[in-house]
Amino acid sequence: MSRPTNRRTSAKPRELPRMPDGLEPVYGVHAVRALFERGQPPKVLWVQQGHAEQRLEALLQQAHAAGCELRRMAREALDSVSHQASHQGVIGFCEPLVAESETTLWWRLEQWQASRPPLLLILDGVTDPHNLGACLRSADAAGVNGVIVPKDKSAPLNATVRKVACGAAELVPVFQVTNLARCMEKLKQQGVWITGTAGEADSLLYDADFTVPCALVMGAEGKGMRRLTREACDGLVKLPMQGGVSSLNVSVATGICLFEAVRQRARGAG
Repeated sequence: MSRPTNRRTSAKPRELPRMPDGLEPVYGVHAVRALFERGQPPKVLWVQQGHAEQRLEALLQQAHAAGCELRRMAREALDSVSHQASHQGVIGFCEPLVAESETTLWWRLEQWQASRPPLLLILDGVTDPHNLGACLRSADAAGVNGVIVPKDKSAPLNATVRKVACGAAELVPVFQVTNLARCMEKLKQQGVWITGTAGEADSLLYDADFTVPCALVMGAEGKGMRRLTREACDGLVKLPMQGGVSSLNVSVATGICLFEAVRQRARGAG
């Protein structure tokens, strides 16, 4: 008598749903909520089934009111889209962010009518999306009028940037330029004073004048500004480091520098 064979049938892996075509994910409660607050609701909203639905009830009501396509999904589906990053049970899908052109930058400066002079942020070689997102968040909080980045040495405006920026990526104009040093020279011709940051600078941050039309330049973490970028600056400043570390994360340093500009401008307005 032959022994019966013990056949094991392996379960077929569950096929995960596809992302909506042509749309980009924005994940995390704060980032998705910011889309509604800015009047830019996502076209499609995925919500994790179970307790997340109860926790996000207010957000779901906003989605219904805005006419979003609402889909309740298993956690695995959200994990696959966020690549295991913390999505907090919600992902919105909306039109991809597109950087502004250099032509638009010059047009806005030529048409400048605000009572306060422009304040710009230039990021040279910030390729980490987390750092770019954090810099955009600080830029929005400080009232920066535009962020200038090079086309070839900058993180893309992707889902990670939007999550870290918590809504600022949709608010602060980002201008991509082909040649950063040439753009800086043209800014100076239009009366914009450019201050770069470097650890070996002789002057401190507090010595710079941010009450005039100005641009603050922050270099890549570790490498700092490229040579041509440094040479295009009107002056260099440094933070007064008191401890044992020689530098700060670029997004932290950006926030400190920008709020020195905020302090000076508030004092000047008073």
